[in-house]
Amino acid sequence: MGAQRSPSVRRRRLAAELQRLRKEAGLTRDQAAEHAGCSPVTITRIESATSAATVALVAMMLDLYGVTGERQEALMQLARDARKRGWWYKVSEAIPEWVQSYVGLEEEAATFREYQSEFVPGLLQTEGYARAVMRSAPVLPPDEEMERRLSIRMKRQERALERPDPPMMWCILNEAVIRRPVGGVQSMQDQLQRLIQLSERSYITLQVLPFSAGVHPAMDGGFTVLSFPKMSDPDTVYVEYWQGSVYLEDPREVDAYVLLFDHLRARALGPDQTRSLIEQAIREMRVDGEACP
Repeated sequence: MGAQRSPSVRRRRLAAELQRLRKEAGLTRDQAAEHAGCSPVTITRIESATSAATVALVAMMLDLYGVTGERQEALMQLARDARKRGWWYKVSEAIPEWVQSYVGLEEEAATFREYQSEFVPGLLQTEGYARAVMRSAPVLPPDEEMERRLSIRMKRQERALERPDPPMMWCILNEAVIRRPVGGVQSMQDQLQRLIQLSERSYITLQVLPFSAGVHPAMDGGFTVLSFPKMSDPDTVYVEYWQGSVYLEDPREVDAYVLLFDHLRARALGPDQTRSLIEQAIREMRVDGEACP
């Protein structure tokens, strides 16, 4: 299955508005396309946010729908903003296109609810851990490209975690995540210490789902639910797989993943217990790795 790209938040917002306005005007896609001088397929792609509308085309559509004044100017500005490119496009050759789509959503998300079964979430990774994960690929890119990818991940962290209004993050990790020595003992110790430090920030909640919880409903793998500041921007579920990703925006599918997340956090250890378990994992890793006398 190929990657399904999720458009930028602004493009999604504009798409929803244009579709709503067309329906309120009592017009079909064919009628809108005839007025705008394009094909009905183009209108469909714009309203589904799979294509970005030109500013000129948006102006013609708003004229047809009878939108004027401040509302018109606001939507025209939204159309202009929807065509802007983020900082990551300058280095887009270093990261897959499906990752670029996620970074676009990540930049504007207000809340992350994430479950990971095998690795620490990218925004919480140390540089050493991230490098080890990247080097686990069957086919490695050139060293220069690897370093660019690593630099991009560190910049994503900085922009998300160190900004004045950081997003709220609620992360649940399978116990396997804190037990697997990614990059060796020292690398993993550093990563676990980093998790403890981050978990003490007011906007980050960290829980571990212990092995003792037994079977659970997310054994198929990890996922992220992203929520945005504006109520008009629907929640999105991001599911990553090898060489691609899927975005789920249907409310029924999103609600199912929110329910799944709620089940996981109910079974997981609390934040204080989680920190204690991570500290225990560090001690045991030192013994197993013969880092202690």
